[in-house]
Amino acid sequence: MNELTPMRRRTDRSLRAATLPAWSKLLLATAAALLAWPCAAQLRAPATTQSVGNSPPARVATPSTALRGDYILAVVNQELVTAAELALRIQRVRDAASRAGNALPPEPELRSQVLKALIDERVLVTAARETGQRVDEAEIDRAVANVAGQNQISEVQLRARLQAEGVDYGRFRNNLRDQLLVERTREREVQSRIRITDAEIDAEIARQHAAAGNATEYNIAQILVAVPEGASAAQVMERRMRADSILARVRAGENFEAVARSMSDDSNKEQGGVIGMRPADRLPDVFVSKVKDLQVGAITPELLRSAAGFHVLKLLERRDAAAFRVTQTRVRHILLRPSAQLSEEAAIRRLAGFKSQIAAGTASFEDLARQNSEDGSAAAGGDLGWMSPGSLVPEFEQAMDELKPGGLSDPIVSRFGVHLIQVLDRRELELDSRQQREQARNALKERKYEAAYQDWLDELRSRAYIEMREPPTS
Repeated sequence: MNELTPMRRRTDRSLRAATLPAWSKLLLATAAALLAWPCAAQLRAPATTQSVGNSPPARVATPSTALRGDYILAVVNQELVTAAELALRIQRVRDAASRAGNALPPEPELRSQVLKALIDERVLVTAARETGQRVDEAEIDRAVANVAGQNQISEVQLRARLQAEGVDYGRFRNNLRDQLLVERTREREVQSRIRITDAEIDAEIARQHAAAGNATEYNIAQILVAVPEGASAAQVMERRMRADSILARVRAGENFEAVARSMSDDSNKEQGGVIGMRPADRLPDVFVSKVKDLQVGAITPELLRSAAGFHVLKLLERRDAAAFRVTQTRVRHILLRPSAQLSEEAAIRRLAGFKSQIAAGTASFEDLARQNSEDGSAAAGGDLGWMSPGSLVPEFEQAMDELKPGGLSDPIVSRFGVHLIQVLDRRELELDSRQQREQARNALKERKYEAAYQDWLDELRSRAYIEMREPPTS
């Protein structure tokens, strides 16, 4: 499965928006990217320190030159968090709050929250590096191209700008690599911590069935010989004889649909009398009582008398209450991951531009996905294949469900980044017992992801060397 498979997990706790105040959402959105512009961590350490966590690492990457006015706030394993970096991040949060019209908390609380987010970033990136995983150069190339595109410059011009600002291009790419590596490590580690029992799966399947409704569904075709209201006994007898003749013909093997078209008084006669698939509680009880014991394809052995007249019924299809069906969607997307150079707002604008190009016919979705998407599905033109309900993060799935085949979404934000979504097709699929259990397992993993992520992050913090530094006194 491609890299978006982990989208089936919900946003981790540090990025959950639903339970956070508006300012905190802005903080976490701003903190979502790692520092690709190495503007901080450029100082010698002042003398006063406060140590938190495990013993110090053998080597701390403290540069030999200092930036005037800057100082180290924290050492996290071998990474530094500086006052300049904190100030830059706080300013980004303030800018985002201003654009969104949201109030911010008092300065001490805001500073504390932003500093904590920066420390957590360092904890995550050092843990990810220790895994030994690799990120393909092609993925980093796409991320670099997106940074250049967001700034409306070529990659050559981007390199020149980086050089002018004193940013090493190799380090710039390495920080993008770290960002991708953290995301992969987080998904792998958190998923490995989630445990689902058979009893939990059984309960989830029962819940899903209850939510879907327990009624058996039937697809019935009928031939109606109508009896007018207030008909005489002679008229009723004549209509009954006609209905008996029709019943004999179709039970003898004559084509039911053809007879319905030529003989039925029902409004569905042009469709061969087909009523369509309906739950039992949306069909007349007398119809259900006649067909419930029939084999699929069988015709009732005798006429059904109702207030409308005489009916000949054929059972075309039955879906038992024990069956479980889902609507699968074949979907593709273009993913842009916000970074220090590609803000969330800029990613949204860029994807909106892609949508306009696709709608105008000046670019194809597949080509844009191959050239720009920062997901593993890029090589396949963004195609994720057939996805069942609950397989994707809620933000993505909600937008997908609102689209008709061929439809394009507006840019959608999830914890993976910003997506442009296109639905290719839909189909109904009846799940067997194994598939039902797998779907239930995925739904349960989704619900348990938050707690598992927080446990993992807490464990990383407890193992990390975190040294808090006091500001210089002079």
